Amino acid sequence: MDQSTKPQTSCFTISETTFDPAQLHHKETIFTIGNGYLSTRGSFEEGYPGDHAATFAHGVFDAVPIVFTELANLPNWAELNIYLDGERFSLTQGEILYFNRTLDLFTGVLKRQVRWQSPQGHTYDVCFERFTNLADPHVLCLRVSVTPLDIGGKAYAIVEFRAGLNGGVDNLGILHWNWLDQKTEDQAAWLQLTTRASGIELGMAMQLTIDKNPPLPPFSKGGVQTTNNTGWDVQNHPTLVARLDSAVGETVVAEKIVTVFTSRDLPDPAQAAWDLLRAEQSYDDKGGVTPPLQDQNNVFPINSVWNTKYAANQAAWKHEWDLCDLVIEGDNDAQLAVRFNLFQLLIAAPRHDEKVNIGAKTLSGFGYRGHAFWDTEIFMLPFFTFTRPEIARNLLSYRWHTLPGARRKAQGNGYSGAQYAWESAATGDEVTPTWVPHFSDPTKLVRIWTGDIEIHVSADIIYGILQYWRTTGDDAFMLERGLEIILETARFWASRAEWNSEKNRYEFNDVIGPDEYHDHVDNNAYTNYMARWHLLKAIECLAWAEAAISPAALAQGKELITRLNITPDERTNWQNVADKIYIPYDPDTHLIEQFQGYFQRRDVEIKDYAHLKLSMQVILGIEGATETQVLKQPDVVILQYLLPELFDEQTIQANYAYYTPRTDHVYGSSLGPAIQAIIACRVGRPEEGYEHFLRAAHADLYDVRGNAGDGIHGASAGGLWQAVVFGFAGLRITPTGWTTQACLPAHWQRVAFKFFDHGKLQEINLVKDK
Repeated sequence: MDQSTKPQTSCFTISETTFDPAQLHHKETIFTIGNGYLSTRGSFEEGYPGDHAATFAHGVFDAVPIVFTELANLPNWAELNIYLDGERFSLTQGEILYFNRTLDLFTGVLKRQVRWQSPQGHTYDVCFERFTNLADPHVLCLRVSVTPLDIGGKAYAIVEFRAGLNGGVDNLGILHWNWLDQKTEDQAAWLQLTTRASGIELGMAMQLTIDKNPPLPPFSKGGVQTTNNTGWDVQNHPTLVARLDSAVGETVVAEKIVTVFTSRDLPDPAQAAWDLLRAEQSYDDKGGVTPPLQDQNNVFPINSVWNTKYAANQAAWKHEWDLCDLVIEGDNDAQLAVRFNLFQLLIAAPRHDEKVNIGAKTLSGFGYRGHAFWDTEIFMLPFFTFTRPEIARNLLSYRWHTLPGARRKAQGNGYSGAQYAWESAATGDEVTPTWVPHFSDPTKLVRIWTGDIEIHVSADIIYGILQYWRTTGDDAFMLERGLEIILETARFWASRAEWNSEKNRYEFNDVIGPDEYHDHVDNNAYTNYMARWHLLKAIECLAWAEAAISPAALAQGKELITRLNITPDERTNWQNVADKIYIPYDPDTHLIEQFQGYFQRRDVEIKDYAHLKLSMQVILGIEGATETQVLKQPDVVILQYLLPELFDEQTIQANYAYYTPRTDHVYGSSLGPAIQAIIACRVGRPEEGYEHFLRAAHADLYDVRGNAGDGIHGASAGGLWQAVVFGFAGLRITPTGWTTQACLPAHWQRVAFKFFDHGKLQEINLVKDK
């Protein structure tokens, strides 16, 4: 990105000072706001051609061709158009005299200030603000103020607001909503829709109130001083209209409050939205809207719904940052990047729903259709496990609720137990597309094999469960949910392993590891190591469940083992398979071959192609990249991060040195750089680690890969927290406690953060010696 278009930053603020239509999609992602129930992209209230305005709510999936299912774009609740003396406010007309848009990460408020000269030459100050309430996720708030500055010598300007609920939205051309009903009355309206295939109902309601400084005379019943105060009851697009006059220097304020529910929340979401909206209003004895008081230091009414909700929202965000903030002193760029990425995780985190997960693109874009991958458990989940364990429990509970889908996949593939989908949505059934258009020639299709043979996700989920359990001591979760997942997926691994009688070992052939530049490989190191680890942990967990934890827990554990029919013979088989899984390792070189035959593939100097600024797969082609040692991400390095107890220092050093120059760090996978930074610290190279850290830090802020417009890279965001905590700060969690071994970049002066260890809040404050 050109320096002039980079978001300007402070430690809790993302901002931009120019309007660039060419950057619409990237900035929509960057300025996404949310509250864990839904997120709204940072598109402009007045709308522009080609924008990707979208609001996504957890769990609201609908059918779609090719990719099976996707999150349905909710009605555009933020739509608000302004007409000034008959001219529509638009940044593409007239002249922008001043522009500043900011996202306050500390409160989740998106604000835009514009000084606009209309085509007629009239000048106005316009300010938009909006937030999705973290304290009450079903309430969305937007307000805009307009101040005429120069209206050509006229006494006043006519200001008109048109606030809509636009149900005619799509998912990049695909429509998901059928209209059911709507109503408009007294500066309020509601809309009722249902998804076309999944039958999820949505209810959305809005109210529009207006104020002016100096105060308006007594309000009419509609709350607005005007002779033209009406609503447009256009089907699927109810719109509230308020029209009034404003002299030079007078500020007119429009406040739009929106409520939203779906049938995932309760049976009648439209009625619930309407009831909540009305509960937010206050009425006088005559049934009209009570005029708000004026704050002498603020043009906005001090008892408005906005201000009430803002206070609660601010308190909720303060609580989040009190627990989750990560302080870096000596590097404002790193500090801002970390907070930005943590904000993106927090706005996507389901606080009140245990049947949803966080998709790879969070709730911020159309990329990956809202599907969940291993990205959650390996990259995003640790942040929540250590700072907001109740959210981590919800995310892991999703895997328990979708266990039937994993069982169906295993059975359909001819295996035992449960095999988790590579891409998962509402039910846990596989939703990875089989064919997609070729990235360089849309007229051709590319076969996608990840849903068929990228099987390591089942072990990744277990890794997340066990990390959560070890950190929280949540035995109830293990007995009620975690243990069942662990045992059923162990069954899958034991049945998926292939016996090689010639070499007297079990193998996993025809798979894809985390490095997706190479498919249909045999004995991928990451897959084999994780499968063996998983089977051994399943045996340990069985022994734990059969121990005398407490009489009730003992009975619960035995009931589960009986219900699943885990026999002594099956347990013995798991041990036998684990003992004989092929584990590639060369004791002379200490190298672990990424997959069988990898070392025989053609070596390539990646640095020779750096000037092309493209991924190596694009440069070499899909088949060309497969024939080389070039990696999308280094499976072995990731493995050594996850299971450090299995590898000595020489092995970690040797494999880091071998695989680092062969990895497409810049334009390959966004998942790799953060983990690479951690291992760099562990081998004593913090400055090299910092280079990898920055690649993760800038992935979305500076659109490093050119695809941030599709949504936030959630795994990179979670990996960034891990890079600081487990890399530079060197936090280690062991059965006997925790330690830190700081390895800070030279210019960092201090790192501070908090985490929970078995329910007790720990505070880390690492200060570099001067």
